[in-house]
Amino acid sequence: MKYHEIKSLEEIKRQYHPIHNVNEQYREKLSVLDKLALWITIHVGSMGFFLIIFCWTVFWLSWNILSPPHLRFDPYPAFVLWLFISNMIQILLMPLIMVGQNLQARHSELRAEHDYHINQKSETEIETLIQHMENFSEEIQEIKIKLEKIQS
Repeated sequence: MKYHEIKSLEEIKRQYHPIHNVNEQYREKLSVLDKLALWITIHVGSMGFFLIIFCWTVFWLSWNILSPPHLRFDPYPAFVLWLFISNMIQILLMPLIMVGQNLQARHSELRAEHDYHINQKSETEIETLIQHMENFSEEIQEIKIKLEKIQS
């Protein structure tokens, strides 16, 4: 009879760390400023924010092109105030979005590392199951051979 080294369930559990929710751990470690940066990154990167900026731009430019000249506050074709405000929004949001993306990348790396450890544990469990099945198959084959001898 050929037996492979078979790990028990307890051995596998001792070999690997217990499973935990890496997302909760990550969120608990975030500072208030990190949470703010993520909130801004998520919301600025949404279609809602795009539509707000788009509608604001269309309104601003339309008003200052189509309204009576005495009601215009940022005359065509320069749109100096509109350009200034747009540039300020971009300048302020760019570093915040980069900070948020760095935080999201760090979270993604943690999830990937956790998935890797789960995959390692799963591979060990599958190999152990396959070893058990091979041993059972060998034992069944031996029993079958003994039964054939007894019947003949």
